[in-house]
Amino acid sequence: MIEIKNISKTYNTGDVQFQALKGVSFTIQDGEFVAIMGPSGSGKSTLMHILGALDTPTSGEYFLDKHDMSKLSEDELAAIRKKKIGFVFQSFNLLPRTSVVRNVALPLMYAGVPKNERTEKAIEVLKNVGFDEVHFYHLSNQLSGGQMQRVAIARALVNDPSLILADEPTGNLDTKTGELVLETFKRLNDKGHTIILITHERDVAEHAKRIIHIRDGLISKEEIIKH
Repeated sequence: MIEIKNISKTYNTGDVQFQALKGVSFTIQDGEFVAIMGPSGSGKSTLMHILGALDTPTSGEYFLDKHDMSKLSEDELAAIRKKKIGFVFQSFNLLPRTSVVRNVALPLMYAGVPKNERTEKAIEVLKNVGFDEVHFYHLSNQLSGGQMQRVAIARALVNDPSLILADEPTGNLDTKTGELVLETFKRLNDKGHTIILITHERDVAEHAKRIIHIRDGLISKEEIIKH
C-alpha cells in the first residue's frame, strides 16, 4: 500500500536550513497496523504530514496505492486525502456545538452525499467503533474525552478510507480511556483497515504489530511486536 523511497524534508527559515527527514525508506503493506515512534523533534510529525498528503517531501518518492504522490498537484493530493485517508488527531477536532451524528457525517456532506444517506452511514460507523447509541444526538462538547475520540475515529472511517492515520490519539486521554481507544484501533485492524499510529510512547506503540523507530530524521530500527 505504502512505499517511501529515500524521503528527505528540509525547512528554510531565513538563512537557516533544518533537515527534518534525511533519506527515509520503508514499506507498509495493505492491512498492517504500524506505529511510527520517536521523541519530540525526531521527524515523526513531518513524516505523518507527508504520509497524509498534507505536505510534500523536498526529495524522494512516496507511493500510496501505486500513486506517485510526489508528482501530484495540490488538487490531486486533496482528492486523495478525501477518498483514501482518514485522520485521527490528539485534539479530536470536532465541532463543539454540533451533534455526534452530524460531526461524523461532515465528510460525507463535503462529498455531496444526500442527507438521509449521511445519517445512516454515520450511525453505522459509530456502532462499529462501539459508541453508545444514547449519545448519538448529544453535542460533542457534552462528551468525555474518550467519547470524543471514538467520534473522531468514526468520522475518519465514514468515507471508507484505505488508510487511517492516528497522530498521538491517546495524548489527551487518561490511561484507561486510552487503552479503550487503542483496542478500537485493534478491532478495526482485525477487520482489514490499514492503521499508522504516530506516538512517542512505547506502551502505546506496542499495540501495533510493527514499530518503525525514528530519531534525528532517520529510521533507527524496526521491530515486530508479538501479541
